[in-house]
Amino acid sequence: MLSIDTAVIVLAGVALFAAFVNGAIGYGFSSLTVPLALVFYTNRILNPAVIVIEVFLNLYVLFINRTGVPSVWKRVFPILVGLLPGIAVGAVVLASLQPGWVKLGTYTVILPLILIQAAGWRRPVRSTWLIGLPFGTALGILYSVTTISGPPLAILFNNQGLVKNEFRAGLALVRVAESSVTAVVYYQLGLFIPESESLLRVFIPCVLVGVPLGAYLIRRLDAETFRRICMSVDAWVVGFGLSRVLIELDLMESPWAYSVMLATILIDIYLLYVFFTVRKAGSNRAIDDVE
Repeated sequence: MLSIDTAVIVLAGVALFAAFVNGAIGYGFSSLTVPLALVFYTNRILNPAVIVIEVFLNLYVLFINRTGVPSVWKRVFPILVGLLPGIAVGAVVLASLQPGWVKLGTYTVILPLILIQAAGWRRPVRSTWLIGLPFGTALGILYSVTTISGPPLAILFNNQGLVKNEFRAGLALVRVAESSVTAVVYYQLGLFIPESESLLRVFIPCVLVGVPLGAYLIRRLDAETFRRICMSVDAWVVGFGLSRVLIELDLMESPWAYSVMLATILIDIYLLYVFFTVRKAGSNRAIDDVE
């Protein structure tokens, strides 16, 4: 088992990469940091530190994409309303359940979301109260328990046909609201503890370096390919974490529990093959059109 010092070093490396991704695509800090960090820490220790970072990260993303706010705020308003009861319920769940079962729930929920997003699932969705309100409540529960909301939000907004600036603005609006409200609820429930403060001191320098670096380098990378590779990293990490927690809770024995990770990797490799095959075909058609 890794020592505390080694765990902190690993966490710092993961947080730096996650901050780089967040700076590049506008989200990803929690969805990349949390799955691997849960191998070493419980949600109760990890979440408060992540939430504080998320508040400032989301405010930064909202500021740089503020021009897209007027065109999307009406679409996201039902989601914002639904967030409030969901966050309250999720925070109570986090404070009440045994940490191992919270980990299991976290991995079980986010793994299919990541794979659906990686598959490029598309189905036109209209933003209405009928959809936005229950979606917001479910999102609030998910976020306050796991601090992760990027994958389901990305799926919803992609299927609403939002352009790049609108996508980022809508994402930032929802995430500013959910992270700020969750921070207040955590404080009221007494979930900010010294161990969380120690992790926060690890996260801060990683974010200060990683976010501007990601924002700078994404101009020189293919954003869609970069985003897809990040999903693969996330899926593989979540598959590993789910296998580990199945062993911890005595639900499966080693090495059979790692079949979950293996299945995740095989599914993702297939989705990667489809992704790059489609992109290559699209590039070839574009070349033919030019010729």
